[in-house]
Amino acid sequence: MADVDDDVRKRDRLKARAQRYLPVPISVRTGDLPRRAASALVMVAVAGGALWIGGWLWSGLALIIGLWALYEWTAIVWRMTQSAGRRAAGLVLGLCYIGYATFVIAALGNDQILGSAGEGRIGGPLIALIASVIATDTGAYFAGRIIGGPKIAPRISPSKTWAGLAGGMAGAALVLALFASGGRLALSVPAAIVLGGVVAVVAQCGDFLESWMKRKAHVKDSGSLIPGHGGILDRVDGLIAVSCVLGFVFMGTLMQATDL
Repeated sequence: MADVDDDVRKRDRLKARAQRYLPVPISVRTGDLPRRAASALVMVAVAGGALWIGGWLWSGLALIIGLWALYEWTAIVWRMTQSAGRRAAGLVLGLCYIGYATFVIAALGNDQILGSAGEGRIGGPLIALIASVIATDTGAYFAGRIIGGPKIAPRISPSKTWAGLAGGMAGAALVLALFASGGRLALSVPAAIVLGGVVAVVAQCGDFLESWMKRKAHVKDSGSLIPGHGGILDRVDGLIAVSCVLGFVFMGTLMQATDL
C-alpha cells in the first residue's frame, strides 16, 4: 500500500509541475465537457420528471440513489481498511450521513409526507437546494479549469483550486439570490447570498471527504455508472453534505412559506 501511495503522490507532483510550466489549452482542459454535459442532461431529465410528478415516485428515486450511494460508500470503506471495527464504524457513519440526506431530499419532494407544505416543491426550497449545488459544481468547474491557480488541499484533491471555490460560491449565491428575489425562499436576498457561499463551502467539504476516502482506498472513482462523472457518490457527494448541514434550513423556509 505504501508503494501505491508513493506512486500516487509522485504522479500528482509530476502533473502539478507539468501544468505549472506547460500551458494547457482550454480546449484540452475542457475536453471531457461534452460527455459530462450529456450525462448531466440525462440525470436532470430523470430527476426533473420524477420531481414534477412528485409524491412517492420522487421519494422512491431518492431512496434508490441513496441506497446506491451507500453501496459505493461501503465498497470504498472496505478498501480503505482491513479492520472490522473501522469498517463497522464507516458503515454506521455512512448510514447516518447518507440516510439523513436521503430523507431530507425525499421528504422535500413528497406532498404526502409534508402535506400542504409540499405544494411549493416545484421552484421552491428543494429546487433551490439542488440548483445551488449544481451551480457550485458548475462555477467551480469552469473557474478552476480556466483560471487555475493555487490548490486548496493538493494531497486530498489535486484538482480543487481556490479559484474554483470562489466560482462555486458565486454560482450558488447567484442561484439562491434569484430564488429569494422571486419569493421562492423565505430569505432576504443578502441572506440568500451569504447562504449561497455557505452552500458552496459545505459542498466542497463533502467533495473533499469523498476524495480523501477514495485516496485512502486507492480508487479514482466511487463507481463507473455515469459516463464522465464516475459513480453516483461522485455526483451527489456535495448534495449529501449540503442536505445534511442545511436541509433543515430549506425545510424550515418551506414550512414558513406555507404558514405551517
